Amino acid sequence: MRRLLLTILLTTAALGIRAQLLAVSTELTSDVMLAPSLGLELVTANHSTLSLNAVYGERILGKNNRVVALQPEYRYYFSGRTISKWFVGVGAIGTSYEIHTRGKVYDGYAAGVGLTFGYVWNLTKRLSLDFHSGFGGVFYKRKEYFEQDNYDTDYLEDGYQRTNAKGYYLMPTRIGISISYIIK
Repeated sequence: MRRLLLTILLTTAALGIRAQLLAVSTELTSDVMLAPSLGLELVTANHSTLSLNAVYGERILGKNNRVVALQPEYRYYFSGRTISKWFVGVGAIGTSYEIHTRGKVYDGYAAGVGLTFGYVWNLTKRLSLDFHSGFGGVFYKRKEYFEQDNYDTDYLEDGYQRTNAKGYYLMPTRIGISISYIIK
């Protein structure tokens, strides 16, 4: 993850983008579910920012679930000031997961794109709350089986484990509340 963040920062610097602000954030909604997150938002112009949010969780809500996700996003702020008030964003998501629910296991990966809408409420000069909601299309490919199945032998095909489910969903891609701290 460090390499990806470093690559994004170096790329924007190489393109001649002069950032005025950098904000560090955490997604409070995922933190409550025991899937900590870390986000960086880089101001690229008067009305726009680039951000990257990473989420990792092993035992989400105390259950045997695992999620690793990266969400890059471009945001356009309608006010004259970035990281303030109403915005619209275009983002992507990439995730690897293993979810145990209702006696079934969903183990795979997903990727998608979507739109995000939100509002940033500035609490102080450097501290703010970010309320956001996003919707988009997500493609998935996964192993889907019952918990009592022996997946290692039941789903072998020519000596390889195969995925048995793939498709796409139109679904929420990002919903939550973040707390951000602006670093100059």
